[in-house]
Amino acid sequence: MVRAIRVFLVATLLLASSAAWAQRVEGDRAKAEGVYAAEVPVNGQGEAERNAGFARALAQVLGKLSGDRGAAARPGVGQELRRAKDYVAGYDYRQDEGVGPTGAPSYRTTLVVNFDQGQVDSLASVLGLPVWPTPRPKPVLWLAIDDGSGPRLVGLAQANAARSTLNRAVERGYRLGLPTGNAAEQAAVGAIWRGDSAAVARASARYSPPMQLIGKLYRSKAGWKADWIFVDSGKVLSTWTSEEADARRAMAGGADGAADALMRRYAKRGSAAGPPGIYRVTFTGLTSSDDYIRLAGYLQRLAVVRKLTPIRATPGGVELELDLISGLQGLKRMSEGDDVIEAQEGLEGQPPVYRLR
Repeated sequence: MVRAIRVFLVATLLLASSAAWAQRVEGDRAKAEGVYAAEVPVNGQGEAERNAGFARALAQVLGKLSGDRGAAARPGVGQELRRAKDYVAGYDYRQDEGVGPTGAPSYRTTLVVNFDQGQVDSLASVLGLPVWPTPRPKPVLWLAIDDGSGPRLVGLAQANAARSTLNRAVERGYRLGLPTGNAAEQAAVGAIWRGDSAAVARASARYSPPMQLIGKLYRSKAGWKADWIFVDSGKVLSTWTSEEADARRAMAGGADGAADALMRRYAKRGSAAGPPGIYRVTFTGLTSSDDYIRLAGYLQRLAVVRKLTPIRATPGGVELELDLISGLQGLKRMSEGDDVIEAQEGLEGQPPVYRLR
């Protein structure tokens, strides 16, 4: 019943949000802004396509929140992606016009989704996802490109040349800045090309924060190759290379590597839900085999439960061994409001007790 009420409330909120956005003034376009919003292409506006889009959008948001590009593959996340609509605070659609291969106009529908921050934060905590705190730094991108006519610095006036890097950074949950590109900064191209991070840091001293993503892009046998250095307060945090047939993908690899370095340094795993491990839990209120089947099926659907093993039968119940992603507190938080089990007062030193409703 509580779950039904919650879904009803979410649906009501969606309708209210859609009605509000339908009143946008002409020229105002729906777009995702911030960590808790995402946009994904969809093939239509039907419910099935929308729910699939919600799942992809939530995966993006969890990736931005944690800084982990593999967040969707972490234990328990896939189960919650299937009920992504329960985390939605509002959504809208946008029609993007382009040009097809024949030169004729083409149109793409984009689903723009805003998620409830409190619910997403709670989910990340329960599943033990690392969280990259906000506000986040805005490193300066010092990128030099040599297309065969000599290396040149990409400054603000040439921002479109680095658009794939700038956009990928936004997808990963942070932003990159560019130097103004004045004559003094153009002289830093040599330092970029030889990988002199100290010289680039000095050229970047006027900008804040003292973080630099230094890259040089040049042609290679495979197409394009980019060598990257990420510097934080004068310390090299990471170096890597991205090589692709397409220059835009090679440049996007710079934003990915910087995000990985920032996540390793600043993201922290939530501790509110408790440590992962194997815990014994007693469940009461079982009067038949059907009750046990209902309990086992429910627990296996909970994202926080990786595995359950029966230990012994108890009077009117059963003791189970649960392999939990985020401890007993995670089990309690994930099951609250589902109207299936409720925590009971247990004896000190004994396994915690839940009653099947």
